[in-house]
Amino acid sequence: MSVQQVGIVGGGAVGLTASLELARRDVDVTLFEQGELGSGATGRAAGICYDAYVDRRDAAIAARSLDRFRELGVLTERPYVWFAREDDEVAAAIESHVEGMQGAGRDVSLVEPATVSEQFPGFVTDDVTTAAIARNAGYVDTMGYVEVVADRAVDAGVSIETQTPATVTDRRTIEATEELHAFDAVLVAAGAGTVEVLGATEFDPAVGLYRTQVLIAEPTESGTVEALPMFYDASEEWYGRPTGDGILAGDGSEMYDGAPADYKQETDASFRAERMAALEARIDGPVEMGDAWAGLCTATPDRDPLVGECLPDLYVATGFCGHGFMRSPAIGSAIAAQILGDDPIAGFEPTRFDGTEPIELPVGVT
Repeated sequence: MSVQQVGIVGGGAVGLTASLELARRDVDVTLFEQGELGSGATGRAAGICYDAYVDRRDAAIAARSLDRFRELGVLTERPYVWFAREDDEVAAAIESHVEGMQGAGRDVSLVEPATVSEQFPGFVTDDVTTAAIARNAGYVDTMGYVEVVADRAVDAGVSIETQTPATVTDRRTIEATEELHAFDAVLVAAGAGTVEVLGATEFDPAVGLYRTQVLIAEPTESGTVEALPMFYDASEEWYGRPTGDGILAGDGSEMYDGAPADYKQETDASFRAERMAALEARIDGPVEMGDAWAGLCTATPDRDPLVGECLPDLYVATGFCGHGFMRSPAIGSAIAAQILGDDPIAGFEPTRFDGTEPIELPVGVT
């Protein structure tokens, strides 16, 4: 059957990208978003982007996404540094990962901690024993990406319905505004709300939810932000990156068992205190507390996402384990192509689980 009309539930980065790609191939697309565009995980994401993966498939997906961010003019180039501190096990893992990433063709290498400080004088490395750097990297204002792609999608003919909660009643039908809307195919890219959106169908996605926390620290001295890389402390498992005039930093993750709408969106006092203390030790110069928020992410049993056809003519894209936004241009394009008949991404098939597998926090965010 020729696909001429597609309904999409979810107005985040993946859903919007898919809608644009489908419209460019002359498909009539209607996108439903329960809030405003990007108001879910996309708007709360860190926006860190890199292609530093050991797996060749993941590295290629991330590299294609970086290229797309550059084409759209939304990527701020900045190397990504990750490091260990007096931890032989973590240091050995970094060394092993760098070797694997180089084997996957990535511009990644081990680097002396002192060299990092020379290149980024605002970054303190006195206690760092092992460090690596990924040069094909940068950060994106996530809502800036949403705005650019949404504008292009509308220009291409996509009908975007915001403030419109929607559910899938069967594999080709979406219920919204108390009306049933029939399509040739349906894509659900609703993040933490995916399970609820699919609740009336036969497919029960193998995803769990976890809550993660982020804050922005504001340096009190000029020039501090420009003197920093994006970074990840592999020993303590937290990350940071420049953002405007501040430093975005996050971790504080925990599994969440509840309704997506009911999670605590305010950060914990303990998270704020620990993260600010860590930043003050890592950044050369004083910082002050700025904005802070929490968000919900989705995880799967094997830490690879669910992307593809889950029932005939019904597709899903979820379970990104915190790496959804950085891969959204390539993932959105790939799922759009699959809807139109292309092959799926091998290993991401959403039907690969039987529902009994445990789901835990992804490595690197515990």
